[in-house]
Amino acid sequence: MKTLNEKLNLLKKKLERGEKITIAIFGLGSVGCYLLDYLVSLADPQLRLVVVGRNAEKMQQDVNIIKTAATIRRQMRSEIVVEGSCDFKDVNSIEVALKKIQPDFIVNSSRLYAGLKYGTISWSNLRAYGIWSPMSVLLGKNIMEAYGKADCNAICINTSYSDAVIPWLKSAGLPYFDFGSGNLNHLIPRMKFYVAEKFGIDNLNDIDITLVASHFHDVIISKEGHTEGVKLLLSIKYQDKELDINHDEVYKACSIPMPTDQKRNMMNASSNFYIIYSILSAIREKKAVKIHTPGVDGHIGGYPYIIDATDNEVKGYFHPGFSMEDMERVNRKSIYCDGIENVIDGYLVYTDELLDKVKTRFHINLPKRIHLAEAESVANLLINGIIKPNIENS
Repeated sequence: MKTLNEKLNLLKKKLERGEKITIAIFGLGSVGCYLLDYLVSLADPQLRLVVVGRNAEKMQQDVNIIKTAATIRRQMRSEIVVEGSCDFKDVNSIEVALKKIQPDFIVNSSRLYAGLKYGTISWSNLRAYGIWSPMSVLLGKNIMEAYGKADCNAICINTSYSDAVIPWLKSAGLPYFDFGSGNLNHLIPRMKFYVAEKFGIDNLNDIDITLVASHFHDVIISKEGHTEGVKLLLSIKYQDKELDINHDEVYKACSIPMPTDQKRNMMNASSNFYIIYSILSAIREKKAVKIHTPGVDGHIGGYPYIIDATDNEVKGYFHPGFSMEDMERVNRKSIYCDGIENVIDGYLVYTDELLDKVKTRFHINLPKRIHLAEAESVANLLINGIIKPNIENS
């Protein structure tokens, strides 16, 4: 597996030669459909967009309406291809698809148990999302196993609980995703809304926010407007100057009404879009762009990260505004609140508090430590012991 910087520079050469850039979207549920629509809206003739899955007929229907809507908007410039013979539960099937598609980007938006926001069960009972990690990792693991076998050089983005999933893959010695989407990208816009109103700033893009936290704090701040006593790393600047503003007030202002259904996936799709767009625009415009991403380089939690194309070589690196030691420390405190004690040597380790809550609320005994090879059996336990009974009783 090539390093991220090697992959970024391979992409740079293709862009400079004017070659097609292929973006493969694995899974065309609501996240995938929104993402495809956003990418089409770039009206970029250099993009080749491939949707990958098993149900070609269903995907073609979704593609048709997105193409029709984009044509009405006069934005239909990108090629769209349906690859409908790929089973995400079959590594060999994925390998065949990757060799055929030859992607430059891969976005994994697949879900093991589709049509359900797992948090609707876990938050009210456990106030922690990390319980679902064994479910979140499985299809991504298959994709990355196939990625290694196919000797693929695509830049890879994972959509589901990357704070723990990407480190889990890396710690087990498997190929792993370069970036995760979501989390901090959902929270930072809310902060900008408040800061813009407080200081009379017209352009939200002029507000520069840098934040370090895991998935848990995206949820707790968005829902309840506080950090559960954890001091996060946060910088809020305007015109390169740090603003004098109470961070607790900013967190409190983030608790704004939002839908709880599939419309929320607009945010996750936008996060995927922004990672891809940032990389492409950084290279094309020879600039540096900051993104926020969970699981980057296999680190636990969420981080600010720079894509820097200002020199001849493209480089990716962690934002220098905070030390790595401080960012890792805050993220471990943050993800502990989400039920994850550690990810190490191929094992995901639940917190004792989470295990006690699961036993009390759902009468299930989860293992403390789960090796990646055991993820499927624990995922089945979660589905049959928690998800299905809760759906039946709802």
